[in-house]
Amino acid sequence: MIDEIQSQLVGLSNLEDALFLQRFFKTGPGQYGEGDLFRGIRVPQLRRIAKANRAVPLEQAERLLHSAYHEDRLLALLIVVGKCAGADEADRVSIYELYLRSTRFINNWDLVDSSAEHVVGAYLGDKSREPLYRLARSRSIWERRIAIMSTFHFIKRGEFDETFKISEILLTDNEDLIHKAVGWMLREVGKRDMRKEEVFLKAHYKQMPRTMLRYAIEKFPEGKRQRYLKGSVKQGA
Repeated sequence: MIDEIQSQLVGLSNLEDALFLQRFFKTGPGQYGEGDLFRGIRVPQLRRIAKANRAVPLEQAERLLHSAYHEDRLLALLIVVGKCAGADEADRVSIYELYLRSTRFINNWDLVDSSAEHVVGAYLGDKSREPLYRLARSRSIWERRIAIMSTFHFIKRGEFDETFKISEILLTDNEDLIHKAVGWMLREVGKRDMRKEEVFLKAHYKQMPRTMLRYAIEKFPEGKRQRYLKGSVKQGA
């Protein structure tokens, strides 16, 4: 079954788009996506294929996730996310365990962002959140991004504590992609409860990397946004 899907992907490949995507996803020497391979297939096409192949057995999806090609891995994750809807507890456990043992293949921001909240966040919704803290302290940039992006599931339920606690762990992270993800999640909190976001920001904004802060305050009224950028908001107020 996976061989048939990969043959379909080969047929959809586009060299010009592949070259563009290799640049877009920073696959050059020393960049975060170094060495990744692309077929040149756009996301809407992959979503259609995923929808048509939702019945693919989980072990086959895992095999696809091990592909050298970025689009194959994204397709595998889209299939897995599709399986989460309506899954029973045994299947949820299997999906979650597959995901965490496969993080070395979930190795770019789009792969994380399209899946972490739906797989990890949703699974941990009624369980201990401790696995997120282990991921947040990982040496892997992608596991750290999984940790903060998984909290999007909780944010959408009006639960913000994990986002704040993991953001605090990642305040001193060296990676720009972590700064962006943390700022994004803080902004999502603010869309739902700006007061709570500001409590966190007032305690930490002067220690935040600039990119993290800019993402976090992007939707603030301009005057308030400028006060944060200029460091004139009183901390702890």
